[in-house]
Amino acid sequence: MEFDTFLKTGMKGERTALVTEQNTAAALGSGGLPVFATPAMAALMEGACVASVDPALPEGFSTVGTVLEIKHTAATPLGMTIRACGELVGIDGRELAFQVEAFDGAGKIGEGSHKRFIIENDKFLKKAQAKSG
Repeated sequence: MEFDTFLKTGMKGERTALVTEQNTAAALGSGGLPVFATPAMAALMEGACVASVDPALPEGFSTVGTVLEIKHTAATPLGMTIRACGELVGIDGRELAFQVEAFDGAGKIGEGSHKRFIIENDKFLKKAQAKSG
């Protein structure tokens, strides 16, 4: 299947999250302070990429993350909202490349690149479930 008939570079997606006690570095174990955690930022960035392409895929297909290279460059305290943006910048068969950024109300807090792979849901789940016997 040619996925570039469904997907085009330049497609964008966003996700937002409020910084709460549950997504702080202290809560997630990635540090000891009550600021937005890097793992939470990573998940939000991945979600933005999912939002940019998964709705355009044929039924029964979705994407899974394979590579994530990011910098978390500024701390965000409790109560602020984080906005993550993903843009599709490359399509190589089933492999998709994205640029990602995250912002709080004061400016950019992170950036990087992400790769996702297009999968057929049923086939992927059967393979994963086969691991457990």
